[in-house]
Amino acid sequence: MLNHINIDLQVLLIIKFDDYPNNKTKHIKMNRRYLLLIASLLFVFNQAAISQDENVDLEFIYQVKQEGFKNSDIKDLSFWMTDYTGGRLTGSNAKHRADEWVSKRMKEYGLDNVRIEDARPFERGGWENNKTYIAMTKPYYSNLMANPKAWTAGTRGAVKGTPVLFDINEESDFEQYKGKLKGKIVIMPSTSEYEVDFDPLAERRSDEELNNLENVSYAGRRGRYGNFDIEAYRKRMMLRRKATDFLKEEKVAIILTSSGEFNVPRSSGARYSQGEEKPVAELYLPLEAHGRILRLLEHDVNVELEVDVSNSFYDSPKVTNVIGEIEGTDPQLKDEVVLIGGHWDSWHGGTGAADNASGCIVMMEAMRILKSLDVKPRRTIRIALWGGEEQGLHGSRGYVEKYIRDQDGNMLDGYDKFTVYFNMDNGTGKFRGIYLQENDMVKPVFESWLKPFEDMGCSTVTLRNTSGTDHLAFDALGLPAFQFIQDMIEYGRGYHTVMDTYERLLMDDLKHNAVVVASLAYNAAMRDHQLPRKPFKETDGRRR
Repeated sequence: MLNHINIDLQVLLIIKFDDYPNNKTKHIKMNRRYLLLIASLLFVFNQAAISQDENVDLEFIYQVKQEGFKNSDIKDLSFWMTDYTGGRLTGSNAKHRADEWVSKRMKEYGLDNVRIEDARPFERGGWENNKTYIAMTKPYYSNLMANPKAWTAGTRGAVKGTPVLFDINEESDFEQYKGKLKGKIVIMPSTSEYEVDFDPLAERRSDEELNNLENVSYAGRRGRYGNFDIEAYRKRMMLRRKATDFLKEEKVAIILTSSGEFNVPRSSGARYSQGEEKPVAELYLPLEAHGRILRLLEHDVNVELEVDVSNSFYDSPKVTNVIGEIEGTDPQLKDEVVLIGGHWDSWHGGTGAADNASGCIVMMEAMRILKSLDVKPRRTIRIALWGGEEQGLHGSRGYVEKYIRDQDGNMLDGYDKFTVYFNMDNGTGKFRGIYLQENDMVKPVFESWLKPFEDMGCSTVTLRNTSGTDHLAFDALGLPAFQFIQDMIEYGRGYHTVMDTYERLLMDDLKHNAVVVASLAYNAAMRDHQLPRKPFKETDGRRR
């Protein structure tokens, strides 16, 4: 109650000053100084009161650090959750196998109520790549790196021939290709050029950058897309869709598209719903291989390719999450939930190491640390490894629909019992602090909670928003849900590519992150009150 009284007094003082009658300039300036001084002192006292309420258990944090750094399971988890499981494309048999493995490990750690839950229907269904081979056989032999686009068909055996450039800039360009492409290898024009980048591939955030993050600006933005020409982009996307439909009607054998660099092809998926006609086989070539083929064709050099792709489609109607818990012990608070997690699905090219086995490894290790220390949390601490994030946050949004707010907009019991969600999904880099999603009310709480990690480089607390991952499913309802500030370790180069593998993981950074998560989860579970929420209006639900 004291905290609320202090805040109200500040507001009253500010209102009082704004309504102060016109007096002599000197008198007004003097009163302004005194009023601002009193308001500042009240703010300081209020911040101190909130911090004192946190009662950070430094002895427990010492134990977490000892367990997390000296008895870590990070390296073992990293092997099993990348090399062993492989890529975990949503709806695939590989994802199902990975779910089974991670639920088994949760049980071995002694977690309660371990289960694999259906989250949402998955309209695309199951898909897996069984074979990919492409080589240039003329003017010389060269084996090429490639990655099939998910939810596209195979080639029905080996296809050989000269690639045909399919260069469409306007709808009128389709006519010149009509009736000429059946059974052909079609190569799309280049959409990007390689530029040398003189910045380092991996870097730690500097003190200056972290300090800048703490400075929040609420100035209006220049539109959602800044200077990006959204209309031109929409026109290109519409033309591309028409081109895809045209090539299907022409019954081409396969489409070759440029995506990726450093001879590393990227991953993504085609537009497809289970039961529809399968999209034409499509391979992503990195720009080096793709560019070489185009340059040879431009110089009238005879080019021949050999391509053989085999993919499987099957029923897979659900997005799944894997969930486990450490049950709460306080009779009044045990049904309230402290949630930690990350998305467990990945793309198919690599083993989804940085994106996002890294986050799931950290959350698993945080739970292991807590169980090893035999914690008895007042609230339930729950881990959720989400499915379907790459196709639209399906796993976390499905969880919200099941436990927090149903599809009709009705708040469920889980809404009042929700305490906080901590998410990791920015690669392997160490935590440097936390984004608060403009939730001013929790700022002093996290400043207190992160103080013991200041000497580890993790103490930056910023009110700024960050987006693009599963915390948004909860933040959209005003619930406390946060993503961490991380060092960007080769993330932009590796994620969504075939090189997103075990080698991308930094074990020491993951240990650091698990220690931080275990401590914050424990603090939230032991706190007398739930964390403050942002005001939620029904219209906010549109952000879901």
